[in-house]
Amino acid sequence: MMVRLSEIEIDPVYLKDYKAILTEESAASVKLEKGVIAIFPMYQKENPTQIRILEMYASRADYEQHLKTPHFQKYKTSTLKMVKSLKLVDMDAVDPSTMRRIFSKLQEDK
Repeated sequence: MMVRLSEIEIDPVYLKDYKAILTEESAASVKLEKGVIAIFPMYQKENPTQIRILEMYASRADYEQHLKTPHFQKYKTSTLKMVKSLKLVDMDAVDPSTMRRIFSKLQEDK
């Protein structure tokens, strides 16, 4: 599995447009790509231009494939002028077994 945290700062002028594009892209990724386990966008309550995206992929190959999809390419090209900074941080789970329980609990809520 590959887990990444994207730390993004958005130009406030474009925040509404950016969030709409990101919402569309993350929904498409989870729906259309089997190897995308989660793309969970968030923003800091006290500073909404600070976006964080928790990304989880079944493998590095699935991540590489994700980068080639039309919905990701549309997101990337249409938001270039909106992004003031971007930092990609690769992560490892401290307790990978708990991750499976989290997702099974989400299924129970349906």
